[in-house]
Amino acid sequence: MDVRKLKHLGLTESLDVGYRLSARGLALLRALDEDPGPLPVAGLLNALQSPVKGAQQRYLLGLTGPPGAGKSVLAGRLATGWTALGRSAVAVGLDGFHLSAGALAERGLADVKGAPETFDAAGFVDLLRRLRAADGEVAVPGFDRAREQIVPAATTVARDVQLVLVEGNYLLLGGAWRPVRGLLDAVWYLDVLTELRLLRLVARHVTYGRTPEQASAWVHRSDEANARRIGRTRHRADAFVDVASGSLRFR
Repeated sequence: MDVRKLKHLGLTESLDVGYRLSARGLALLRALDEDPGPLPVAGLLNALQSPVKGAQQRYLLGLTGPPGAGKSVLAGRLATGWTALGRSAVAVGLDGFHLSAGALAERGLADVKGAPETFDAAGFVDLLRRLRAADGEVAVPGFDRAREQIVPAATTVARDVQLVLVEGNYLLLGGAWRPVRGLLDAVWYLDVLTELRLLRLVARHVTYGRTPEQASAWVHRSDEANARRIGRTRHRADAFVDVASGSLRFR
């Protein structure tokens, strides 16, 4: 979608004052967040053929990028596409490792939910180690955005699964996250039009109960602070996905 056309379509009341959306715009962008459209993956699946086939063990591909880039959607579509080829793949995400609301409140982190320190990095690293070992079934927690709650064992990865798509914001970060990169075979960074990503985030927050004004404020204060942090890790990725075209560029 060309965000510059949104105003003419009546989807935004102003592109200059932040991200104030009309009712029609919110409805469209909510749908866009849930189903961003075609997202061509044929070329990406083709790029995975050789490395996965040549791997001596289960292949773990990381998908990272800023909030709203479409990581979970792409991971799901790659898993579906790979399975359609007669192979086995599962998508798992970092969201299941959000700290609980109680833990965030105790640590004074409720206002920065989504930042690296609001996740259980050690728990996520442990999950990746178990996925890497592939010596048994692994239960993976998920996250219910509507209820803001962790869902235990939301996904199960069977022992014989060949490809695991691991999506999350902080796969290339240092500190407590440093072990993550070494447990992944490769990491792809998702590039997406900034304006579309921001509009998608605002619509997402409105869907889960914030007013458009509250959503816009949160996006600019919190989500974008995290996006800048993630952006500083971009150079560590093995390849870059243009989400609009589905093209992949290796560095």
